[in-house]
Amino acid sequence: MELTYTPEEKTLKRKYRHYSISTAKATTPEVTEKKKADFFYIGRKSSSIDCLIRSFETGYAAESVENAKFILNRLAAQENTIPGVFIVDASINPKEIAGIYSFVSNITDMSGIPFIVDAAHASPTELDSIRKMTFVDEILFLNDYTSQTLFSKISFLKKIKQKSGSLKVKNNIETSGAFYYSPDTILKRGFDVTVSSMLLLLSSPILLLIALAIKIESRGPIFYIAKRAGRGYKVFDFFKFRTMYTGADMKVKDFMHLNQYSSDSTQGPVFFKINNDPRITKVGLFLRKTSLDELPQFLNVLIGDMSLVGNRPLPLYEAATLTTDEWAMRFMAPAGITGLWQIKKRGQDEMSTEERLSLDINYAEKYNFMYDLWIMANTPSALMQKTNA
Repeated sequence: MELTYTPEEKTLKRKYRHYSISTAKATTPEVTEKKKADFFYIGRKSSSIDCLIRSFETGYAAESVENAKFILNRLAAQENTIPGVFIVDASINPKEIAGIYSFVSNITDMSGIPFIVDAAHASPTELDSIRKMTFVDEILFLNDYTSQTLFSKISFLKKIKQKSGSLKVKNNIETSGAFYYSPDTILKRGFDVTVSSMLLLLSSPILLLIALAIKIESRGPIFYIAKRAGRGYKVFDFFKFRTMYTGADMKVKDFMHLNQYSSDSTQGPVFFKINNDPRITKVGLFLRKTSLDELPQFLNVLIGDMSLVGNRPLPLYEAATLTTDEWAMRFMAPAGITGLWQIKKRGQDEMSTEERLSLDINYAEKYNFMYDLWIMANTPSALMQKTNA
């Protein structure tokens, strides 16, 4: 099914012309003006299609991967007629999703288009399968997005995709297939799984003692679970031991004047961290100074949301200030427990936002497995901080 906006319709209620697509016999409408389509949807969920129609001016919808390939071949032959984003329903067979990704990756001018999976109606099994697909740029629940938030998400993914493409060309990484793994990627992931599994097993007695101490000192949950933005602005649940009194997140504005990250304006990137934070408990202070509060993050590494080495995943309010071309590169690196910033600047008072971001970007531009090993070798000396920030 092809959805084409009728330009002469000037009312608020948009109209779309519908065309049935058949691979046996093609019926092509007369093209009077070539233009870019806003979206390309593959799936049968009418609610998702309705959501896209409300948000975009033009677009295409294919009920199957086979029909999608037919339409895309036709679009490829039309100058300047390419989608702005690919959105595939999670119910499509994983092999077919990989197949359509491989197909569009080999079409000139379409390989850099964001590839999103809509998990609004996905079962736990389907969601599990999609999360294993490293080529997917984002998994989202389409019905939860407004037009504005959806546009912002797609715009950011386009920037990330462009940066990613430049980086892969620079590093000679092959990207034409549905799955691409460099030797460094395989080594990094294998190392992450092996080390995180061993550390969780060996530290289990310590984990139990810490949990007991937290529970005895103050009311509230043992773990601090928050939404964080990692590689490609992917949002995930981030685990730490709770080191603050319950409700500490609601008091950020009250202590903003103590922020150790200097900022001369309210515009641009913002990080928040203060020394001698009054919101921290006594047990939390010890955990932070020894970095034991970060032990639960090995669960994030095991799941695949994080790596042992990378750029720190950011709270959403911080990540939202880093969506410009100037700073987007820092999201090209995986989220990590330790990284270049930790070993060079952690615990120092003279910390500027620009310094931290430059270190993040520096890591994103040249990280590899051997570089990760060097960072890990220098991490122990950074674990015992001079401050409790």
